Amino acid sequence: MTQVPLKIIAVIPARYEASRFPGKLMQDLNGKTVILRTYEAAVKTGLFDKVYVVTDSDVIFNEITGSGGIALMSKKEHECGSDRIAEAVEKMDVDIVVNVQGDEPLIDRESLAMLLDVFREDREQKIDLASLKTAMYETEEITNPNNVKVITNKDGLALYFSRSPVPFPRDTTTGVVYYKHIGVYAFRKQALMDFYRLPMLSLEATEKIECIRYLEYGKNIKMVETNFKGIGIDTPEDLEKARKLFRE
Repeated sequence: MTQVPLKIIAVIPARYEASRFPGKLMQDLNGKTVILRTYEAAVKTGLFDKVYVVTDSDVIFNEITGSGGIALMSKKEHECGSDRIAEAVEKMDVDIVVNVQGDEPLIDRESLAMLLDVFREDREQKIDLASLKTAMYETEEITNPNNVKVITNKDGLALYFSRSPVPFPRDTTTGVVYYKHIGVYAFRKQALMDFYRLPMLSLEATEKIECIRYLEYGKNIKMVETNFKGIGIDTPEDLEKARKLFRE
C-alpha cells in the first residue's frame, strides 16, 4: 500500500505543578531530569521533523533550551495537555502532532512508528487520533484508578475510556482482556484544533480523562496494541522504579 507523506512533529506538554507529584519533571533520573530524558528519547527515535517541549515554567524552559533543545512558553493557562499543545501548534504547518507525555521517559520507537503508520495508511482520512493500549492481567493493575482503561469496537476504534474497570466483570468466563491506555497520542492537526475550541462536557469532567472529549464530539480514535509497558511517573515510587530501569 502506498503511504501518504506527512509532516510530523512531537510536542511534550510540561506543566511544573503536578497535583500528585509537584515538580516531578525536574526530578533527577540517573543524572538528568525527567523532562530532559523524555525530550532526548523523543529526538532519538528519529521519527519526527521536530520535537518541542511546551511549558508554563521558566525552570523547565531553561532546562530544555540550556541543553540545546527546543522549548516554547505557553501564553495562556490550560486545563490539559492537549490545549497546551494546540496553542503551540496553531500557526504551524504540520499534518500530524504527537503528544509525548513528559513524565514517560521510557519511549518505545516501535510503538510510535505503529501510531504514525495509522495515518500514512489512512488515505480517506477517517482517523482523527491514534493512541496506544497494552493488556493488563493483574487485578491490582486493573482496579487502580491511575490506570486509564479503554474498550474498543471490533475495528480497534475506542468506544470509551475510564478510570473504573471496564467492562464490568459480571460474567468472568468470557475471557475478556482489559487494556490500559498509554497516554501517547498522535493527532491530525485539525482534530487537535477542534478539541481546543470545543467546550468540555460532563463525561470528560467526571472522569478527568481529556481524550473522552474527542469521543463525545464524534471523533475516531484508533487504538494500537503494544507490548511495551513503559512507566508513567505519577508518584515518588514511580520515580524509583524508573531509576531502577535506567540503571539496568
